[in-house]
Amino acid sequence: MINYHTPVMLRECMDGLAIKPDGVYVDVTFGGGGHSKEILKSLNEDGRLLAFDQDEDAKKNIPDDDRLTFIDQNFRFLKNYCRLYGAIPVDGILADLGVSSHQFDQPERGFSIRFDADLDMRMDQSSSLTAAKVLGTYGEEQLHKIFGIYGEIQNAKSLAKTIVTSRLNRQISTVSEFKDVMGKLIPRGKENKYLAQVFQALRIEVNQELEALQEFLTQASEVLKPGGRLVVMSYHSLEDRLVKNFIAKGKFRGEVEKDFYGNEIRPLEPVTRKAIIASDDEIKNNNRARSAKLRVAVKV
Repeated sequence: MINYHTPVMLRECMDGLAIKPDGVYVDVTFGGGGHSKEILKSLNEDGRLLAFDQDEDAKKNIPDDDRLTFIDQNFRFLKNYCRLYGAIPVDGILADLGVSSHQFDQPERGFSIRFDADLDMRMDQSSSLTAAKVLGTYGEEQLHKIFGIYGEIQNAKSLAKTIVTSRLNRQISTVSEFKDVMGKLIPRGKENKYLAQVFQALRIEVNQELEALQEFLTQASEVLKPGGRLVVMSYHSLEDRLVKNFIAKGKFRGEVEKDFYGNEIRPLEPVTRKAIIASDDEIKNNNRARSAKLRVAVKV
């Protein structure tokens, strides 16, 4: 598929993985295959790559390469499928989180505020939960929580109330219908930012992104061999906070646990103290790189 997605920080990701030619690697967000194809270039005939993606469109990008095993599943099932394919432990795992440019650019997928389309937003198109279903069936309190926590919307409570009141008269099924409902609540001069936050919140809920990320990170630390690398790129603060905390503490909340002797118990060690960000040149050429944060850790 042409122009599916330009991989962000490709060189930095490969450096983070520190690829061994005969190693076993996992790309849990295959998408357009940009990162996977680069990993394959560094592997010899004994190397292996497992690639996960739940989006049906991603299958069109699979290269003809015997070293690659494609798994059409959510990365929250990482451990089960690595075990199924006899690939535990692994030398490195790469995750490029969020939505691909291709998904944003397909109007019918309903991810983008730029097009009028059905409110879908499913990464796994076999799933039954759509954005329209969330807006049509969730209670006011649930909606308030989603927009407040996942979208960090200031007027989340008012938005939730407006949606619940509005749907008494008509269903909210399309992007334009949803924009009409939100109308008076959108801050003037900040329309795009507000809508992007609202859509982000809905997308996270539809795809259970934060729950899946936590399951994935926990399993990644178990699947990696000692000295193996975890490379995760995120695009908003909610994801980055989970990744940062898990690398630093081996858990998502609270303080790092210690053993009887006072030694910290955590499976991973950060390779860089701060997140790696894209260069100015890359951001000029690929706007998606602007918000990307890359974190690299090694299995202790």
